[in-house]
Amino acid sequence: MRKNKNKKAKPARQAEQAGQGIHLLAKPTGPACNLNCEYCFYLEKQALFGAGETYRMSDEVLAAYITKYITSQPTPVVEFVWQGGEPTLLGIQFFNKVIRLQKPFAGRKIITNSLQTNGTLLTDEWCKFLKDNNFLVGISLDGPETIHDRYRRCRDSAGSFADVMRGLKLLQKHGVNYNVMACVARDTAQQPLEVYNFFKNEGIEFIQFTPIVERLPNACSKQYGLCLASPAVPGDSEQHAEVTPWSVVPEEYGDFLIDIYEEWVHRDVGTIFVMNFEWALNAWIGNLSPVCIHAQQCGRSLVIEHNGDVYSCDHYVYPQYRLGNIITGDLPAMVEKSLSLGCGIAKETALPRSCRECDVLAACRGGCPKHRFALSSVHEPGLHYLCAGYKKFFLHIRKYLQVITQLLENGLPASYVMRAIKAPLVVQLDDT
Repeated sequence: MRKNKNKKAKPARQAEQAGQGIHLLAKPTGPACNLNCEYCFYLEKQALFGAGETYRMSDEVLAAYITKYITSQPTPVVEFVWQGGEPTLLGIQFFNKVIRLQKPFAGRKIITNSLQTNGTLLTDEWCKFLKDNNFLVGISLDGPETIHDRYRRCRDSAGSFADVMRGLKLLQKHGVNYNVMACVARDTAQQPLEVYNFFKNEGIEFIQFTPIVERLPNACSKQYGLCLASPAVPGDSEQHAEVTPWSVVPEEYGDFLIDIYEEWVHRDVGTIFVMNFEWALNAWIGNLSPVCIHAQQCGRSLVIEHNGDVYSCDHYVYPQYRLGNIITGDLPAMVEKSLSLGCGIAKETALPRSCRECDVLAACRGGCPKHRFALSSVHEPGLHYLCAGYKKFFLHIRKYLQVITQLLENGLPASYVMRAIKAPLVVQLDDT
């Protein structure tokens, strides 16, 4: 999600303390959605719930969630993130209830709300509500029409691009704080500058690129009636199974990021904010990662389903990773259980030797454990599927990160890197 562009990087110790908080992402509609995106890993989770499921968070679950999340949070800020499926299916009335339930706690904590949406159901009324209540909105948009509609389609197979763009324009019209989350699937990776320049031309300032990686079903997922593989498990004989046709090719994902970075670093530093690039700079400076994917450890970012069940992560919504239910369970205890189920310190200790000795370990941290199903060059298991792409990207941008860091240390804006590129004798650009 979007970060404030005026916000300074946290000192390492402050970031470490902030990282000890609890993050509980909410799925108030579960996997229910009005779209049928080809690459979506969540739609199939309907198989985990009983027939006749309404996929709507009840008042009892909502009240327990808000109360326990706020009172259990050890940090001064409590960030509510509402995702799906498609959360706007619940209507504005549901989120008015959210605001009412949060208000009694406002004096104790700083409470924020974010909404991740496909944008197709947004209206003037929705955008007024989001603006009035200071919601940060993440809108899913993969690029121009031909790229977006390749994978993101409606239930009747029609493209969703026109409806998403209408929603985007409404967010802009009402001055709602928003960012764009763009999924990078196999075909998308072939057109990096078409995607990036489209976003620029549409006045989009905050962008996050999310690579699509899914495997064909394994024995574990098949027993639950699922069509995609469950998370990789160290020592699993099936962990090297074939990926889906829409999964991005590792080095092509690295090239995608590199091409956009080159365009950005020459022309757009300080005006366009790509979260993937900010994460890389954050790691280079020495701060801890603000995102679990590239964090040294994970397990504190849980997900709550519409029925109150809590899981280790939205990528780990499988019966074996269920931690309890928000109505009857203790949230801190669920976090501790999550840390023992292959997350936590295991994210770090389970890395293969090639990762532990890698030049870009501080930036990558081995990636998400769900996608550690590849073999290293010496046939060690547990390598992240996107390793080659991540490494290519992080090595390529080091020369720029070095200059940006020098600028910041001297009290100069990061945007001066564009001047340094044009006048390399002033600030040395090298590959070290």
